[in-house]
This record gives sequence, structure tokens and C-alpha cells, in this order.
Amino acid sequence: LSQAGCQVVLAEDGFDGLSKVVDTLPDIIFVDVMMPRLDGYQTCALIKSHQQFKKIPVVMLTSKDTLFDRARGKLVGSDQYLIKPFNKKNLVEAVARHTATTGA
Repeated sequence: LSQAGCQVVLAEDGFDGLSKVVDTLPDIIFVDVMMPRLDGYQTCALIKSHQQFKKIPVVMLTSKDTLFDRARGKLVGSDQYLIKPFNKKNLVEAVARHTATTGA
């Protein structure tokens, strides 16, 4: 994503991710479903439940591709569910798709 001109901010886990969302107010958020301390579903739900952050697109990254997993992603408010393995093109397309609608 950096090569595509995006500024990338990394987080160690869900709690660190939430802190960085507050500090940086990003245009788009990618969360891995499997993260330590606070998983991607919990992280997404907390972001989407907060008035200031709920309009920020959240893309879930996962190898879990069952109907249940996709439904759970939708229930917590994810805007897209990207299945591993994915490539750079998939990430850049997700950024373009979601930031075009948010005006970023």
C-alpha cells in the first residue's frame, strides 16, 4: 500500500489498533480477524459503535471463508471481507473502492 501512495499505520493487536484509530483518524481500516487480545470482529464492532469513527470503512482480512464468518463480519459492520491469500492489487482496489465513497 505504501508503494501505491498510501500512508500505512500498523498496529500490534486490536487494542493498539483502536488507539491508532483515535490518534490518526484513518480513511480506511484493515483488520485481521485473528488478532491477539482483541480480535478483528471485536475491533470492528467497537469502531463502528463509536459516532466519530463509524463511517470509516473497515475491511476484514481473513482465511475464514464460511457463510457464518462472512455473516459475523457483516453483523459487526465490516464494509468488505477480503479472503487470504490476497495480493497487492486486491488491497489497492479495496482502498480505491472505499475511499472514493468517503471522499478521501
